[in-house]
Amino acid sequence: MNNTLKTTLIAVVAALICAAPLVSQTAEKGQPAAAKKAPPPPPLPGTGTGGNTPHATTSAVIGPNRRDGSTVTISYGRPTAVHPRKGGEPRKIWGGLVPFGKADRLGADEATSIILQHPIETGGTTIPAGVYTLYIIPQEGQGSKLAFSKSIGKWGVPVDEATDQARVDLKKESLPKAVEQLTISIANTPAQSLTGVINIQWEATQFSLPFTIKK
Repeated sequence: MNNTLKTTLIAVVAALICAAPLVSQTAEKGQPAAAKKAPPPPPLPGTGTGGNTPHATTSAVIGPNRRDGSTVTISYGRPTAVHPRKGGEPRKIWGGLVPFGKADRLGADEATSIILQHPIETGGTTIPAGVYTLYIIPQEGQGSKLAFSKSIGKWGVPVDEATDQARVDLKKESLPKAVEQLTISIANTPAQSLTGVINIQWEATQFSLPFTIKK
């Protein structure tokens, strides 16, 4: 190969190498804005809906109908099941994950909330209508309590014990079959009356709170 041909080939290769970045930049500039995907924003601090814990809202009309009765609504996060998803030993809930004798969140993520359309009376204590945070103080035997806190709209922990509206007694009993995930329900008892009950079930234990609507 003569020197002239060599010189020509080297010049062509050099030109191609130098032109490559320019072609790439031109292609990028020519892309429509929609084709460039921005990275997703980081999750907001304290958002339970973006995590793995399922959330639930349970509601019931206590009384014959909405006009003559009253609606009670509870929203809460349902913590991980008793049995791990990938096998292993079952988790001990009461007296383990949830210690006895201490105030603890009732649920997961955001604090569990209850909305009372009208005042309720339970165990001689009247709780005014409004929105409250619920947390629990479980005991190994009887004597467990449910707290109605005026501190609302916060993360579930740490528990705020300084702003309680009331602490009321819970009835504790064993369940014939274990409940995998925390389940809270509200029922009219008996139907069409102004009396109801809040049931808290998890593992092989049920805590219940009977109440009466005050209108």
